[in-house]
Amino acid sequence: MIRRRDLSTIRIIFYDFDGVFTDNHVLVDSNGIEHVRCSRLDGFGISRLRSMGVLQLIVSTEINPVVSRRAEKLLLPVHQSVEDKAEVVAKVCAEHGILLEHAAFVGNDINDIDAMKAVGIAFAVADAFPPVLEHADFITIRLGGHGAVREICDLIGDAIEAARSPGS
Repeated sequence: MIRRRDLSTIRIIFYDFDGVFTDNHVLVDSNGIEHVRCSRLDGFGISRLRSMGVLQLIVSTEINPVVSRRAEKLLLPVHQSVEDKAEVVAKVCAEHGILLEHAAFVGNDINDIDAMKAVGIAFAVADAFPPVLEHADFITIRLGGHGAVREICDLIGDAIEAARSPGS
């Protein structure tokens, strides 16, 4: 079981994109342009954590303009065409002087497992591929693309606020 005290130590969150920010479906129009569905709920949670000093970024295996546009809208740095997500996690943490134990990763598929193992707290969205769930410290109630990111942001934000309040 994940404890509020553990969540309050998170200083950086890495998010997979497809299946975490999206519902893992893609629509392709007649011009070959992809469209995905994301939840607007996530934006407020991301903004709240940013205001608390928590770094956040997207790490995606694919190169896709849709990922770039959504990351831009959310003011999140994005690493695309990533083959080894755990390597990127370790590198970014080192660049920012953040211990891996103070990092979190949010994933949904088997290419996220190594990164989930590398961090202090691993999150999986409720509809993650079953083997991923075995590696999660916390599984969201909400599905990917349906506010799962917001759920995670609220958990971490509430824990940070509780840790900062007098008498904690």
